[in-house]
Amino acid sequence: MATRLARTIGRSPESWSLMQRSSAVVGRGGLRPMCSSSSSSSSSPSPSSASSSSKSSKTEKKLGDRLSAVIDAVNDRKLPPELRGQRNAVRSETDIINVVEQRIWHSMEEGQFENLPGKGKPLNLITNPHADPAEDTLYRILSKNGCAPEWVELNKEIRAQISEWRSTLKKAWASRCSGDNDKWVESSEALKVQIRDINNKVFRYNLIVPFGRQMFGLNWEKEIDRVKE
Repeated sequence: MATRLARTIGRSPESWSLMQRSSAVVGRGGLRPMCSSSSSSSSSPSPSSASSSSKSSKTEKKLGDRLSAVIDAVNDRKLPPELRGQRNAVRSETDIINVVEQRIWHSMEEGQFENLPGKGKPLNLITNPHADPAEDTLYRILSKNGCAPEWVELNKEIRAQISEWRSTLKKAWASRCSGDNDKWVESSEALKVQIRDINNKVFRYNLIVPFGRQMFGLNWEKEIDRVKE
């Protein structure tokens, strides 16, 4: 095989140069790793990738700062001029209410409320511009016929029943204080049944009454504490 290789080398100079390059790679211990340098270079991050990631993070931070500045500016313009420009100050509803009240008082001192239309005349309560048109029409029909909405009548009934129930509770508690425990036990059982009936009416009332006019039911323990006082 060595003779065949020598003949091949002797025939072509290209084969001889290839043999020289191969001998530079092959050593006494075997083949040298030719791709070690490339693998080590690929495992470590390149400076260009690190710089690009830092640039992208800086760009995102600048964009976030710009967006927060725009949001602060928009919210600042919604405030009265007296409260603008206070980015780090804590502003509450009380501050805004105070500004509104100051403006109202200044307008009153300047006489801007003197020549308002309808001054000195009764308010026109026939129509409610803030109510639903269908409900407003229904209420006007009931008012013309001398009737009230259901929740109004139910409110009167509940208040009258609560007043009567509390007077009965006071009398029963007085009998207990006088030493008549049997009468107190009998009266308390009847009062507890009545309180459940009242609370059921309160629950129904809260379902049909306009928002903001709900009422609380009765609590036995609280009513007892109220009688003790």
